[in-house]
Amino acid sequence: MEGTRSFVVTEKLSGTRLDRFLETLLEGLSRSRIKALIEEGRVKIQGEKAKKGGQRVRTGDVVEVTIPPPKTLELVPVEMQLDILYEDEHLLVLDKPAGLVVHPAPGHQNDTLVNALLAHCKDLKGIGGAERPGIVHRLDKDTSGVLVIAKDEETHRGLVEQFKQREVEKVYLALIYGTPHPSKGTIRAPIGRHPIHRKKMAVVEKGREALTCYRVLASGKGISLVEVKIETGRTHQIRVHMHHIGHPVVGDPVYKGKSFRHLSPSLKETIKALGRQALHHHRMRFTHPVTGEEMTFVSPLPKDMLNVLGKAKS
Repeated sequence: MEGTRSFVVTEKLSGTRLDRFLETLLEGLSRSRIKALIEEGRVKIQGEKAKKGGQRVRTGDVVEVTIPPPKTLELVPVEMQLDILYEDEHLLVLDKPAGLVVHPAPGHQNDTLVNALLAHCKDLKGIGGAERPGIVHRLDKDTSGVLVIAKDEETHRGLVEQFKQREVEKVYLALIYGTPHPSKGTIRAPIGRHPIHRKKMAVVEKGREALTCYRVLASGKGISLVEVKIETGRTHQIRVHMHHIGHPVVGDPVYKGKSFRHLSPSLKETIKALGRQALHHHRMRFTHPVTGEEMTFVSPLPKDMLNVLGKAKS
């Protein structure tokens, strides 16, 4: 699809956001890819570089888009053992272990899930960005559980849209400090950048809408196991929301609070040995973008979290 293409805005599409205008006319490109083209200065309106995807186009505007040739992936394929829950020619569903970084970042160039995917899927296209082939959503390095990977552009676009429309069911299991009251509830609190610590997220008045539903499954000695369902997908949403209500996720090094002080020395040692936040993506349900089949995948609570829970209940 590389090359330069021009479009004239019709009266029917006048007032449409630029990114949505292009998404309508450039079939095969995801919203994230279009956003990247705009940020790279490859989209012009009336000869001027577009500033952002949210600007509106008007009747008669000439919108010019330059799509570069696909980048040659410079990432190194690395053979790794993957816990595959499901695979077909369009997508791959994995049970991600804690400690595995999803895509390249400073300090993690050749030991990421992307490197493993390039080795496993020999014909994996660089969809969703050259450094994130097939990545539809992500889990933090120290969060384990279900992760879906797209193998082609159509599947990637379809899954991204389902996430955007909140049609994907995402259920997590977390160990938290204390026991919430009530034992079942909904947290509605907007999330944005922390006003002081910019690398952290926080509940802030002008943040983006965030909705988290939880219910306590078990509890003992100052720790509870909760099932958490998120209706939105904000950065660190579960960790921020549980901290917000005074029950931070066990082992969380960033949103840790002070609730761990009353725990027994042996339980503290067990948590220290955990070495991560006790958060696990337990269940995911989505519709296969190509076959239309409703699919559900479950990953049981991992042994390291079971060990902490067992210690708390003993």
